[in-house]
Amino acid sequence: MITVDQTLYHGRPLSVTYYGTAQGRTDRLPAEIACYDLLDRLEVVFDRVDHEAAATIDACEAVEAVLGDKICKNLFLCNRQKTNFYLLLLAGDKVFKTKDLSKQLGIARLSFAGPEDMERLLGVTPGSVSVLGLLHDTDGAVQLVIDQSVADGKAICCHPCINTSTVRFSMAELLGRVLPELRHEPVFVDLPDSEEE
Repeated sequence: MITVDQTLYHGRPLSVTYYGTAQGRTDRLPAEIACYDLLDRLEVVFDRVDHEAAATIDACEAVEAVLGDKICKNLFLCNRQKTNFYLLLLAGDKVFKTKDLSKQLGIARLSFAGPEDMERLLGVTPGSVSVLGLLHDTDGAVQLVIDQSVADGKAICCHPCINTSTVRFSMAELLGRVLPELRHEPVFVDLPDSEEE
């Protein structure tokens, strides 16, 4: 179990200076600050929880208790040739099977993309993958795929490109403001629950 600050913060951290600046050092990385800048610029109201590094959905259970919402899985995938990349948002309690997604997308075979492609295209490292990483995909190389289990929710909970914080904002804001600003139109899929075959 990770240590979680039990305070639900509203909005960005108060001290948001960059590493090594004259104003002093902070534990907030530029990629994280860029996420807050994006949400603020779009006037997206968001809540935030700070915590120890949470690299898996299981580690996020204590974070979910403070947020009052479930955190979705963010899976970074690619085709066999590593020419097409996909970011899948999936309910945390769903078991992911590549064959189900491959079939719905009409792709022969999908696998997990490597950390070098993740960093190159989304500006994040493993454990910090998030829909907000599309901020770094200015060339539109990554196709966003959202499972209906996530799209039907009222809120989206995700890391701001670093797995030591989690933000929550409305699904309506994600679909209506954030994704159009990032120029990423999602593809929606309906993946089966784990007990379905």
